[in-house]
Amino acid sequence: MTQRDMAGYIDVTPVTLRNWRKNKPELYEIIMKGFAFDDIVELNVESAEKAKELKKKFEGGK
Repeated sequence: MTQRDMAGYIDVTPVTLRNWRKNKPELYEIIMKGFAFDDIVELNVESAEKAKELKKKFEGGK
């Protein structure tokens, strides 16, 4: 996700996000950790779905 995408997602301008990075590093860090957490959750959901598909495949579709 780009900085522009992130800014749009939280309904601020990209300039605001850059200003927070410079002037409010703690706030910026919290926001970035939130996006990273969302990415990790999405990856884990995808991995779980793939694992279920493999399990079905090797169990003969049960």
